[in-house]
Amino acid sequence: MNTSDSFNPLALATDGVQQLKAYAPGKPIEELERELGISNIIKLASNENPMGPSNSALVAATVAQKGVWLYPDGNAWGLKQALAKKLGRDPQEIVIGNGSSEVQDMLCRVFLKPGSKALFSEHAFAMYPISTRAAGGEGVVVPAIGFGHDLPAMAVAANADDAVRLVFIANPNNPTGTWLTETAIRTFMDSVAQDKIVVLDEAYFEYVDEADYPNGMTLLDEYPNLIVTRTFSKAYGLAGFRIGYGVCRPDIADLINRLRLPFNGNTGALAAAEAALADEEHVKAAVQMNAEALKMLTLACDKLGISYVPSVGNFLLINVGRDGQSVFSELLKRGIIVRALSGDLANYIRVSTGLPEQNQRFVKALSEVLALEPAVA
Repeated sequence: MNTSDSFNPLALATDGVQQLKAYAPGKPIEELERELGISNIIKLASNENPMGPSNSALVAATVAQKGVWLYPDGNAWGLKQALAKKLGRDPQEIVIGNGSSEVQDMLCRVFLKPGSKALFSEHAFAMYPISTRAAGGEGVVVPAIGFGHDLPAMAVAANADDAVRLVFIANPNNPTGTWLTETAIRTFMDSVAQDKIVVLDEAYFEYVDEADYPNGMTLLDEYPNLIVTRTFSKAYGLAGFRIGYGVCRPDIADLINRLRLPFNGNTGALAAAEAALADEEHVKAAVQMNAEALKMLTLACDKLGISYVPSVGNFLLINVGRDGQSVFSELLKRGIIVRALSGDLANYIRVSTGLPEQNQRFVKALSEVLALEPAVA
């Protein structure tokens, strides 16, 4: 007779899952309210758009929900058509995901197996190693340079190892906010072997206003092994709907769709994303507000005498000069949720840009917290 002591589900799990730790999302507002019994909380932890979605997106989602008793369009025909027109691509090249992270996860499941590897930069998005391990692959981390990707070193590492099948490049990078030029991306793509699938993660694409920042869509025809992923969670303000997409060759899209779960884009998300895509003015306003917020936060850091990593995303990585976890905890007591980091970034916090009054409140609270204890020598 079996007993609870003899049942060990961990032993039954795959090797990849046994070695994993779950992704830790930013602390929800409701959880902090329960823990500390406080209100008027602001969340600046998950790089969401504080403006939220456009009114047209909300209206479209509301109308669509009237048919919520029916399954959504499993092929996302309307959204694919809108994206194809917007991006200048063919609908057959587009894969819809439950956020762009699901597209990346599916790519790991398509191309990785035990004995194969995915390569990514130090300080890159935390889901890359998780999806790699879950698919049975091994992650290869290339040390960062200046908090960002060392593309020449990544190319060398990828070409030197036949087991590397996937390479992830985040541009801009989260959590550091660093970015790569078109020349750098092209040089990398020209030098890396074509049997390496390169995933260009452009989750924060809409926020970047740099002359030599590349548009991944314009590179797809030149590099058949390139896949570009983007999301509606950031500039479009639809994080709660979980909708993103990947663009690649039709034959790669076909491979992804073979294992894509049916109806992975829900009814409200599909409608909201299609409407949001058409509301360019809302995105422009969000991007402008973000630029002003980044300027305000960096000036505040200068006045406080603390350093930061220049960012082109909707967040700022700040060196608080002491244990970032303790600063995070003290900010929580003041009703402000940011992101604490670990490892080589243990003295840093990442703060998302908020509304002007939220940014001001964060700066005031941060100055109070920094005054509580001296910086690490």
